Amino acid sequence: MRVAIAGAGAVGRSIAGELLENGHEVLLIDKAPTAISVERVPQAEWLLADACEITSLDEAALQGCNVVIAATGDDKVNLVVSLLAKTEYGVPRVVARVNNPKNEWLFNESWGVDVAVSTPRLMSALVEEAVSVGDLVRLLRFSHGDANLVELTLPPEAALVGTRVGEVAWPQDTSLVTIIRGTRVLTPSKDDVLEAGDELLFVAAQAREEQLEDLLSVRREDA
Repeated sequence: MRVAIAGAGAVGRSIAGELLENGHEVLLIDKAPTAISVERVPQAEWLLADACEITSLDEAALQGCNVVIAATGDDKVNLVVSLLAKTEYGVPRVVARVNNPKNEWLFNESWGVDVAVSTPRLMSALVEEAVSVGDLVRLLRFSHGDANLVELTLPPEAALVGTRVGEVAWPQDTSLVTIIRGTRVLTPSKDDVLEAGDELLFVAAQAREEQLEDLLSVRREDA
């Protein structure tokens, strides 16, 4: 997979390093000469250019990229890069960094963004995830379909403890994607039995989050 990253600061370089370790081709783009530190990520391709300029993106051959990551420290730049990548070059997957949570509402498909990653929001979500049991925590927002990656740790008193996954009437537009049980990561099957303390990860429509939280957190009333 070929990935272009706009922004060769600490965030961009860190992402590039991870992708390279996983066997992907990476191009780092930055307009600041001081940011071009080839020796820090020598396996990557480097381009000194303004990623908001069409001529620069032509030089980067963005049409040949599978993914573009807008990772600069400027939300305006990240939005422009995302829009150009999607509309001018038809890049299948565009991921954008949100620096100011107040701007998060802009990072959607109308600006070409498939996935918006807000570092402040993610950090606060991870704190909530670490201390919350029985509360739904939103970890990541997907622009397409108004869906979110959400997590809930199943409390001992939850109605569904001891229930098989296949027996649960999950809300519409909701998918259980992973069960984290201790040190194990499980791909859910219909025969897996939910246990207290399970960390459940879902992709769910935002409109279904409250319904999902109620289903997972409330004990059934005695008949």
